[in-house]
Formats: sequence, structure tokens, C-alpha cells
Amino acid sequence: MARASRDTATRESGSGRRRASGIYGAIVAAAVLTAAGEALSTAALAVAVVATLLVYWLAEEYAVLLGQHAEAGKLPSAGRIRAELAATWPMVTASYGPLVALLLAWLAGASPVTAANVGLVAAVLLLVFHAWSAGMAARLRGVPLIAVTTVAALLGVLMVVLKNFVLLHLH
Repeated sequence: MARASRDTATRESGSGRRRASGIYGAIVAAAVLTAAGEALSTAALAVAVVATLLVYWLAEEYAVLLGQHAEAGKLPSAGRIRAELAATWPMVTASYGPLVALLLAWLAGASPVTAANVGLVAAVLLLVFHAWSAGMAARLRGVPLIAVTTVAALLGVLMVVLKNFVLLHLH
């Protein structure tokens, strides 16, 4: 019975880790679309989003794995490294939806700036979906579920507002 409880806890923590990585990936994708959407071509922007996420993903995993194992005085095994990298890969895959939206808008004739904004909206919607999904997984209902989802939406709106403020008033 204790082993079954441990296995369930491990699965749930892995699921939570993947969800957290997806949320972080959506935020980083939105940040890159916000910061570089006006400055890069659409193709370069798509590459910048993926490259940035790959660097963040590897840097985060390096820091976590090294930090967790430095206390014990040993490095993680190759198997542990593979498992951790697999568990957090959603940080990178979270960019796929916003990138598809970016590229489809561009292919449909949108300007690079408009395509970047479409990708940004997709990233914000993804962030809201992740928040709602996490709330549902936590068995939240009613006001708490709405609150968790609204906070994510407000973070996304804040990114859009800051982008427009910087571009219109500080650029």
C-alpha cells in the first residue's frame, strides 16, 4: 500500500512539474513575442522563441539538477538527468501553439507585427488554459477556479499593456 501511495505521489508531482513547465514556457514565449515582435522578421522571431526556450529549459534543468545533488555531494545519474529533462520538456513545447498562430497569421498575409501580436494572444490564451487546467486538477470550483484563471489572464494582459506602453511611450 505504501508503494502504491508513493507511486501515485510521484506521478502527480511529475504531472505538476510538467504543468509548471508548460506555464513557464507560455510565459517565456509571450515575453519573447512581446520583446522582439517589433524588431525581427517573422521567421527570425519564431527561431528566437524556440532558441530562447531551449536555453531557458537547459539552464533551469542544469540549476535544478546541480542544486538538488550538490547537497548530497554527488552528481545526478544519466537516468535521472534524462527523466528530469523529459518531465520539463513542456517548457519548450508550450511555444508550439503560439508559433503556429504566428506563422499562420503571417502566411495569411498579416504583417510581421500583427503576426507577432496573434502569437502573443495565442500565448496568453495558452497561459489561461494552463491556469484553468491546473485549477481543475487541484479540484477547484467556483470562485477559486475563476480567481486562478483570472490571475493568469491578468498576467497576459499585463504583458500586452507593457508591450504597448514600451513601444508607444519609451521607444
